[in-house]
Amino acid sequence: ESYKPIVAEAARKAATQVYNRIMVTHLLMDKKKKNRVAGAVGFSVRTGDFYVFRGKAVIVAAGGASHIFKPRSTGEGMGRTWYAPWSSASAYALPIQVGAKMTQMENRIVLTRFKDG
Repeated sequence: ESYKPIVAEAARKAATQVYNRIMVTHLLMDKKKKNRVAGAVGFSVRTGDFYVFRGKAVIVAAGGASHIFKPRSTGEGMGRTWYAPWSSASAYALPIQVGAKMTQMENRIVLTRFKDG
């Protein structure tokens, strides 16, 4: 019922090394090419070890997030949400901090799962 094992297996086959549970805190800009991201820095949430990643391309894959917009009415509390309440949208801040323009942030997806289908 979960797509995670499928995605994880594809990543393992495609990557030289997979880093799990790394919280990326900042993107690194290329000093030679203007407006180009060259890598990222972060830390392991389990050990606290610091990581620096360099890459030809950097993709920020931010899933759904809670509490970006105000509730639909004043009667709804902030705790009533479709997504997990701890999903803070912090990944959206990474490209904003280095000057990226965010577009179509009003578009949301609601994933529907069908058992056996």
